[in-house]
Amino acid sequence: MTELAADSPTSTTSKQPPRDYRMKPRELLTLISAIMALMALGIDLMLPAFDDIREAFDLGEGSPETGKVITVFFMGLAVAQLVWGPLADRFGRKPVLYMGTAIYLIGAIGSALAPTFGLLLLSRFVWGIGAAGSRVVATAIIRDRFEGTAMAKAMSQIMAVFMLVPILAPSLGTAIIAVFPWRGVFWFCAVWSVFIVLWSLRMRESLDPVNRRPLKLGATMQGYAEVARTRVTAGYSVSTIFLQGVFTTYLASSELLITEVFDREAQFPYIFGAVATLFAAGAILNGRVVGRIGIHRLVNGVFGVLIPLTLLSVVISVTSGGRPNFWLFMPVLALTLGSFMFLMPNLNTAALTPVGHLAGTASALSGAARLAGGAVLGTIVSSQVSDSTTAFSVGVAVLCAGSWVSVLVTRRRSPVLRQLATPEPTIA
Repeated sequence: MTELAADSPTSTTSKQPPRDYRMKPRELLTLISAIMALMALGIDLMLPAFDDIREAFDLGEGSPETGKVITVFFMGLAVAQLVWGPLADRFGRKPVLYMGTAIYLIGAIGSALAPTFGLLLLSRFVWGIGAAGSRVVATAIIRDRFEGTAMAKAMSQIMAVFMLVPILAPSLGTAIIAVFPWRGVFWFCAVWSVFIVLWSLRMRESLDPVNRRPLKLGATMQGYAEVARTRVTAGYSVSTIFLQGVFTTYLASSELLITEVFDREAQFPYIFGAVATLFAAGAILNGRVVGRIGIHRLVNGVFGVLIPLTLLSVVISVTSGGRPNFWLFMPVLALTLGSFMFLMPNLNTAALTPVGHLAGTASALSGAARLAGGAVLGTIVSSQVSDSTTAFSVGVAVLCAGSWVSVLVTRRRSPVLRQLATPEPTIA
């Protein structure tokens, strides 16, 4: 993997002696994966507790209200990034990581102690605000230290490790609930956040002092305006909003579909983990091929497979009255979701490439738009899902089509797009 020093010719910073980051790239990527896992654990570890949450708060058997435990977390995650981004560009990545983790800890403990469902949702929103800080920092550090297809490969490696969390988290959550009260899943996340803080003490600040921005409203708004006016950044961020909507829909609906439609409640952790395995496999494979064929050629090819898969899912659902054969429907869904690992890292890389000097701000705005928009779209679709796969399949197909159209609209002649379309086979 090629790591960019601060004095790299392609870096946006001024020429300086190579900086001592203390951590080698492999440990850094592992730490960033663990930081990203703060967000993932705050989502996937909760899923096995949904039945207990329904019972504890008298929500009714099979109630879709538990989906709000996921969506409000995403809303907090989205909104707070707009604040964390400028803070990360002013004070650095590590202070924001520590502040965000402190709020994350408060949200997790608040969720563990919440006496009502309303207070649980409020705590989850606060939890998401804290998780937003870690997400902004993780993406900004990658942009600080990598660029182009090297960044895409780094993002893929992080995603590969990151996707182990959905594979393991439901089973881990089930094990925790088997030994402790169901609120133990919240306490586990609190302990994990403390572990991250202790490990990150080894990491040195990656923000080059040259790129520090003043924390003034005018400068902040100017930075956001520059990011929003950058066509490539805006266009591909919109594309990822639709993909995030699919992901949110799946997270909010998976337990209900597997339990109510397919009557496989006991198998839920294993089914969820098997689908997540394809996420990890896709991320690993993407890291191997993106440097050889280029970001945009790969994205175009994946959409050529993804759109037919979503249409096939709709046909399977409609022709079966919304209750398809498990072994027919789930493999198609798994392949659909697995293909996202060839899209999200590459579209994120394409979006951030022109705005490296605003890495924190750009990461915040792009991430906030993606998560907020995805939460809204996911809530709309998941609220229609009950005892049938039809609404789910149609919603997924529409959202994936929206993502594809956004890419087509954005794809015009551009130096940035030509750079990203060029393979870089020499990058290890």
